[in-house]
Amino acid sequence: MPASPALKTILGQPSWRIATPSVEAYLTQTGGHLGPVTFTLKGRKIRPYSVAPWHNEKLGHEHPHIIKGLRGDFFCLPFGGNSTPFRGERHPVHGETANRPWALEQITQDASGIVFRCGLRTKIRKGRVQKIIALRAGDNAIYQKHIITGMSGPMPLGHHAMLSFPDEPGAGLISTSVATHRQVWLEPTESPAARGYSSLQPGAIFKNLNSVPTVWNTKADLSRFPARRGFEDIVINVNDRTLPWAWTAVVFPRQRYVWFALKDPKVLSATLMWISNGGRHYAPWNGRHVNVLGLEEITGFFHTGLADSAGKNPLRKFMPTAVNLHPTRPLEVNYIMAVASIPAGFDHVDSIEGVDGGVILASRSGKLAAASLDLSFLLSKIVS
Repeated sequence: MPASPALKTILGQPSWRIATPSVEAYLTQTGGHLGPVTFTLKGRKIRPYSVAPWHNEKLGHEHPHIIKGLRGDFFCLPFGGNSTPFRGERHPVHGETANRPWALEQITQDASGIVFRCGLRTKIRKGRVQKIIALRAGDNAIYQKHIITGMSGPMPLGHHAMLSFPDEPGAGLISTSVATHRQVWLEPTESPAARGYSSLQPGAIFKNLNSVPTVWNTKADLSRFPARRGFEDIVINVNDRTLPWAWTAVVFPRQRYVWFALKDPKVLSATLMWISNGGRHYAPWNGRHVNVLGLEEITGFFHTGLADSAGKNPLRKFMPTAVNLHPTRPLEVNYIMAVASIPAGFDHVDSIEGVDGGVILASRSGKLAAASLDLSFLLSKIVS
């Protein structure tokens, strides 16, 4: 077993380095935010994730740790704002897992790759969460597993991946696997009275990402981003839970690569899209958080948190909005993020199919791309 790595301050946050020749990732000690991440793809360096522009600024105590270190992807338990207490529990935004320090447990590394383990004992709802990050030699992929033990009761949860897009309208092409319901958040995501602005029609139900009602009685195309500079919006895409896996993908045609994520839709039942393009003018956002798209794989009632997700809500007729934790039955949450090279003419991802040794991604234009992956990871229930 290699010696434990020393923490190194990366973009303002003490972080651990986890790397293979194909992937270099940093994990913040506080909040367990995975970022920055560099994929080496046929000699090119690909850095798809966002890091908040205030990463080296000293923020006041009024800002939680999640905001101070905001970057990459992190695990939320419970997912959401959590402003309303639930059965005496009052959780921070996106939970202790996204705000408190994690403890390094074990690192194993050999020719097959590296496995990094850290843990967190939660205080508000007592239990334990183990974070396992695996990089497999030769794969341009990150395998994440979170194991929740010792807790009971309803809980929304999820991953909070945030991608940074080139400053060029429509530079990325967004698509998802089959959705059984798509809807804009029920209220304006931001309020002008609070120095925030939103563009989509609250509560609008839509069938396709390329035709979403706006507050101006026009249609927005959410399948292309960046767009709508000066606005923040949130929509949810409910996954078909009968599929063996669900996926979310972003194609960058000029950069000639695709980023995609895979999950078990029976555990993470929806993809929440946080469309962040400079619509927040209060601190520390100050209109400068632009060209960022959150593609957040969750089970929850939008972004509101535990109380609303555990109670009655209008989304429950389309999907479960919380998982039921049992103190003697650990829950595993498995998630893969990866990149792959694409040929010229490759546009929106239309399908991702499993093959021996990985996946084949097909675009709507009929072009194909391949990625080496261990798909068995998604459904594995064996804790090694």
